[in-house]
Parts: sequence; structure tokens; C-alpha cells
Amino acid sequence: MKIIIALNTAWNLVNFRAGLIRALAAKGYEVVAVAPYDEYAPRLAALGCRFVALPMDNKGTHPGRDLLLLWRFYWLLRRERPAVYLGYTVKPNVYGSLAAHALGISVVNNIAGLGAVFINDSWLTRLVRGLYRLALLRSVRVFFQNEDDRRLFVGGGLVRQAVTDQVPGSGVDLERFEVTAFPVSRNKIRFLLIARMLWDKGVGEYVEAARIVKRHSPNVEFCLLGFLDVQNPAAISREQMQTWVEEGVVNFHGATDDVRPHIAEADCVVLPSYREGTPRTLLEAAAMGRPTITSDAVGCREVVDDGVNGLLCRPRDAADLAEKMKRMIALSPEARAEMGRRGREKVERQFDEKIVIRKYLETIAEIVGRS
Repeated sequence: MKIIIALNTAWNLVNFRAGLIRALAAKGYEVVAVAPYDEYAPRLAALGCRFVALPMDNKGTHPGRDLLLLWRFYWLLRRERPAVYLGYTVKPNVYGSLAAHALGISVVNNIAGLGAVFINDSWLTRLVRGLYRLALLRSVRVFFQNEDDRRLFVGGGLVRQAVTDQVPGSGVDLERFEVTAFPVSRNKIRFLLIARMLWDKGVGEYVEAARIVKRHSPNVEFCLLGFLDVQNPAAISREQMQTWVEEGVVNFHGATDDVRPHIAEADCVVLPSYREGTPRTLLEAAAMGRPTITSDAVGCREVVDDGVNGLLCRPRDAADLAEKMKRMIALSPEARAEMGRRGREKVERQFDEKIVIRKYLETIAEIVGRS
């Protein structure tokens, strides 16, 4: 039985779906990974799957290019004839699902956070909602990463309640992300934000909060880690980042294939995002025993029990974020370590990658068994 799994980047497949691909291959499925080609594509073969490059204008809204993408998905799926199509991210979810439905292929979708287009109410939001309604009409299962997004889709008539289910994000590999000791070789507190460098991730609020905190605690360090120059309307420019670095308010470490050494060197991981599915970076930080600070926003609040394994701040509020950072600084090292321990326990209970994989294997087995 052939399974196609489609995302908007090969990087996303390698970093977020490797466990699922390995599990499907181990069960004897032929797995075909579909995404635009990037430097991560050659790594997919090692996971036990075959890669097919599919050009995709991920952030564009040009109707001609989107129709071309629908046509490409249709011919790809017609040629491959998979038993099940697994769609992630907006365009594979919409256009890949429409093509699969037209060919009578069973579809399983994953709504992994709604992003900027659902944060603002605009013509684009209404268009995307309409496309989702068509794309999810005949899906066998639609997984959501938090209850808020599921209620939004069901309440808005975009999907039938009966076909929905919830998974804890993409989960986290608890064997790869092990608890590490806090750094003891330096005499300063280090905060770390890991994300694509987008305004919607709260990067601007993080920088402003750093300015506020540094007025009272100049020895505190604020680091940023993630992709710059991404194709996104909310992208932070390289010039803006350089200005912040030259100001001395933050240190930018660029992108990395392995966040673990950076988390190990941090005392607290911060993500003041406006909206998420379930943020993988916070799960990875908690798995490694680090306390976290995040927004009391959709998708983020699910990861943090306020005052237990981290702190919640008001969304889009740099002053409140700064206050939460000051609270974290005021804690003893033992108290921060206890928060980190509670975070690891929460991840083990609720966010183990094995939970996600099991749900997918059960759903696919049910589909295949009916065919």
C-alpha cells in the first residue's frame, strides 16, 4: 500500500515528520514524500521514503499559480495512485486534497496552526476558509493540534465534527530530546527564542521586552535562533535584525539543524507568538527540562501550565512579557530547575511523538482495511 505525505518544504518533512515516515515504512507501507525541492530533500531517502519534487508558491495568492499547483497535484496523484493522501500546511491541504478527492483517494488532513491568514479578518481569510471548506468536505479524518482551531473550523462549517480528531502537535521525540543540566559556567541568565523570524512569532515584542529588562539587569542575555529571509509577508528583514544586533539588545545565531545545544545553553525558552498549532520548539525545550514563557494564545497556552512549568504572558504585550522575564530571573536556580522538571513530566504525559504516530497508524489501517 502506498502513502503520499505532502508538505510545503522538504525541511518540514525532515524536521517534523521523520518519526511518522519511519513508522509507516516499518509497517510495510511504500511512502512517497512530496514537497518543493530544497537542500533537505536528499535526506529523506534515509527515512525510508521516496521523494518527489513538486514546485509550490507557498506564500503567493496568484490564482494562476494555484491552479497550476492543483493541476500538478492531480497528475502526480493520478500517476502514483496512493491508498491514502496525508496533507499538511495550507496548500497541500487545500489543493492536494481537492485533487485526491477528484481521484477517489482517501485523505487525512492535519491543520497544524492557522498562521497569519487567520489572525486577521480579510478577503484572504474568507477565501482560505472557503477553500478549506471545499478541500475538507470528503476527508476521512482531519487532525487538529488544539481545541480552539477545531472549534473554529467546526463552528464555521468548514469541517464536520464527526471526522475531526486532535493530536498533540507533531509531538516530540523524548529519546532525542533528553533532560540536560543547566549551564553553570557563566554568571548570567540566558533567554532563547527559537522560531522563523516573523513578526507574528512575537519577535518584535521579545526584542522590546529585552530592552526593558536590560535597563534593570544588563547582564541578562537574549538570543534568537531560526530562519531569516523567509518567504512570508510577516518576515523580519536582515537589515532589521542587524540593527537589533548592533544595538546590543539581542544575539542572533541564525538557523541550525540541531537546536539541542542551544536549548542546553539556555535558562529559559521564550515564544510570544500570536497564534500556533502546538509549538514544537516549546515542546523540545520542555523535554530538555527548560522552563518556558509563552503567550496566553491559541496553541501556546496548551504547552504551559502558568506558574508550574513556565509562565504565560499577554499576547502582543512587550511590557507584560518583560514582567514575566523578570519573574523568571528572580527565581532561584533550583526553582527554575523544578519548573523544567515539571515541563518534562507534562511532555511525557501529553506530547510524546508516539501518541501522534499511533493515531496516524490506526487511521491509515482503518482506511486500508475498508478498501
